[in-house]
Amino acid sequence: MAVSYEKAGVNLEAGYEVVRRIKQHVASTQRTGSMGNIGSFGGMFDLSQLGIKEPVLVSGTDGVGTKLKIAFAMDKHDTIGIDAVAMCVNDVLAQGAEPLIFLDYVALGHNVPAKVEAIVAGVAEGCRQAGCALVGGETAEMPGMYSDGEYDIAGYTTGVVEKSKLIDGSKVKVGDVLVGIASSGVHSNGFSLVRKIVADAGLSYDHPVAEFGGRKLGEVLLTPTRIYVKQVLEVIRSCDVHGICHITGGGFDENIPRVLSEGQGLEIQEGTWEILPVFRKLEEWGKVPHREMFNIFNMGVGMVVVLDASEADKAIAILKEKGEKASVIGKVTDKPGVNIRSCFDSL
Repeated sequence: MAVSYEKAGVNLEAGYEVVRRIKQHVASTQRTGSMGNIGSFGGMFDLSQLGIKEPVLVSGTDGVGTKLKIAFAMDKHDTIGIDAVAMCVNDVLAQGAEPLIFLDYVALGHNVPAKVEAIVAGVAEGCRQAGCALVGGETAEMPGMYSDGEYDIAGYTTGVVEKSKLIDGSKVKVGDVLVGIASSGVHSNGFSLVRKIVADAGLSYDHPVAEFGGRKLGEVLLTPTRIYVKQVLEVIRSCDVHGICHITGGGFDENIPRVLSEGQGLEIQEGTWEILPVFRKLEEWGKVPHREMFNIFNMGVGMVVVLDASEADKAIAILKEKGEKASVIGKVTDKPGVNIRSCFDSL
């Protein structure tokens, strides 16, 4: 036992226990191409097993942001790992890539094995949903860096796509339609504003909200980010997808235009999808201008697929068969900018 290190605040034995606890969760994420076991210095993956002729690797990294503060307040840590996976894999999916591997990084002031296991169990669940292997990670115990009971988590993923099938928005044209796929809630963006709204309104995360079916506010806000990988990959296999947008920070205004070319814009029809109650209440409590909400939050649409209008019904049918709510929410126009029409206007 490293007594001197323990006196400095680092418990090596707790670290060893974490590894023992998480092995079963890591093992549950194995897939074709996985190599090695947890505990090696590097995670390995055999790309040759996939049979891809011209593989393009697409990588992404992200964290969960200040949504963690709500997890701390609720002392609920078993879903935050799903968010970490979702924020990464949904991003590489936007290029048409299938996520292959994931690595997580958890940093905390003091290592509490049961808490770390809950976090990593969430990461493993996210990996299973995305079909990628959890091949490694790091748990860093850093006394003095984090307040008691707090931690940070970040993730990294690499996916692969056949070069000829890379989705980069270059095929998007005027007249293409936007198929919006429902989000599960706020996902993992905009929580600095969410927390301010809650604080300014004098609300508690333990407060039951009638519009949420009596569920506690904190529970609703901690609803994990939706992972769209398997569902959207099926659409890509069956349809000619021109562009994909993951609706994260910056909402509609920042994310959807990423797939557009110069001179193109968007016309989005409000009322063609369900704006979830959580967004209605945040708008009400925070007195946030309605149009501004679309520039901050996903407003009930977590992913957008852009394709020719003739393929919209087919894509929607595939998504619905996979359990997703999807609908045509707008179209690509020749007028630059994002025009969101109210439900009283016609598309």
